[in-house]
Amino acid sequence: MKLRLTHILLLCFTAGPIFGSVVTDSLLNTLDEHIRRRDAFIQQKLDRIDHLMHDVIEAKYSRDYSELCYLYDKLHDEYQSFKYDSAFKYVIELNRIAPELKDYDRWVHARIKMGFTLLSSGMFKESLDTLLSIDPQKCSELNRRELYSILGRTYYDIADYDNDEFFARKYRAMGNQYLDSCIDLMNEDTPDYWSVVGLLKMKTNNLQGSVDAFNFLLSKYSLSNHQYAIATSSVGYVYILLDRKNEAIDMLTKAAIADIVASTKETVALRNLAVLLQEKGDIDRAYRYIKIALEDATFYNARHRKIEVGSVLPIIEGERLRIVEAQKKKLGRFSVIVSILSVIVLLFSIIIYLQLKRLTGIRRILQETNNSLKDMNQRLTESNIIKEEYIGYFFNVNSEFIEKMENYRKNIHRRIVSRQFDDIDEVIRSTDLKKERESMYQNFDKIFLKLFPRFVDEFNSFFHEEDRIVLKNDELLNADLRIIALMRLGITDSEKIAKFLDFSVNTVYTYKTKLKHKAIDRDNFDERIMKIKAL
Repeated sequence: MKLRLTHILLLCFTAGPIFGSVVTDSLLNTLDEHIRRRDAFIQQKLDRIDHLMHDVIEAKYSRDYSELCYLYDKLHDEYQSFKYDSAFKYVIELNRIAPELKDYDRWVHARIKMGFTLLSSGMFKESLDTLLSIDPQKCSELNRRELYSILGRTYYDIADYDNDEFFARKYRAMGNQYLDSCIDLMNEDTPDYWSVVGLLKMKTNNLQGSVDAFNFLLSKYSLSNHQYAIATSSVGYVYILLDRKNEAIDMLTKAAIADIVASTKETVALRNLAVLLQEKGDIDRAYRYIKIALEDATFYNARHRKIEVGSVLPIIEGERLRIVEAQKKKLGRFSVIVSILSVIVLLFSIIIYLQLKRLTGIRRILQETNNSLKDMNQRLTESNIIKEEYIGYFFNVNSEFIEKMENYRKNIHRRIVSRQFDDIDEVIRSTDLKKERESMYQNFDKIFLKLFPRFVDEFNSFFHEEDRIVLKNDELLNADLRIIALMRLGITDSEKIAKFLDFSVNTVYTYKTKLKHKAIDRDNFDERIMKIKAL
């Protein structure tokens, strides 16, 4: 690569980091807030996609291939870092329509998009096959720059994926060659130029030069959220290599925030941030972030990203479990100490009470001690709320049933003793078993919804709008929901469910099959039921 004097001056000018390197709680709290709001950002993207889909329908109807090509290009861009399957679908359509325009540059552009999409999903061989099928000499300068840039990134990703220095050295050299060729074709006064320069310096181990290039890019140009995320994530990664961990966390946090705003699922910032936070001892955040990173990689269907996240998740999860176990041991020791102290306090209280029972001051001390013990007992019993709810519920149901049976028996016995045999049939018919069963269901519904207040809404989220369950005004749960409620309580035997609901086993199976068939995610239907949260 040819580096002019102006390049050197600009890099020297931006030698220091633009952004603060001290990680603040407010910055991480901002990331947490954006994570809570990420569904809203995703909805904005989906709204843009819906608008483009409407335009596609109109373009298809008018057979405007030029407009259709443009729209497929835009749809691909929306899905590119969001969902691989959809990105691949529209880049296929783009490659199908482009030849209809008899424009070689349009066709090359479509092929480059295809190569980049395959690269993003970890299909490196297919990406290279696609990109190397393009003759650079026949391309426009713009397409040639794009081709060289993506080929360089492809070889870099292959080197990182192989993780074998013998082969990786060769792939990095090829990547460097392509980026050199790309830079020779670029205007230095563009954000793309400094992005490529920063990447090349990173891969040639000129780490401080890479930081300078990316910081200059961030300081001079107005970037999109996606461009900003790539630049800050790159700086964060280089800071890790330079062992400037605090500054790395700062930059990776900003990158993760920008990724959420841009609804980017094909990203590494959150994963790298989780690793650094785990090293710093912030295990809870690290665990939450790595789980989200895995969800994003799975949603996008990036094969290499899932492998990368999968290699980190067990480490963080193991550290988290180690801390939890240590806390459990401490809690156990504390409980023993509290129990011993409680016994000692009780003994001393009794002694003091026996010796000084006539003094009002001692009574006050005893009262305060008893209140403290009650508070401790209250805290120790909080974890048993759910269990106690159900025990109380079933004791109550059984008690009411026994009382009703006793009254029923007495009523029959009284009529037999008084030889009122004709009235016995009337007594039997007055017992409305259907009403009793409905009362039992009503009680079950109340106690279940008390423990799982968001059950209906969470279960309805498994389905498309038109397939969701709508309860009548007087219903707490219906038959469908009671079956799922029993499953959530761990009752999976269809025969037991059938007996409780007075259904046949086939009827229960039919209900479950019908609900599962309508679900958006059929494969994980049962697993998602068990993840519905209680209080």
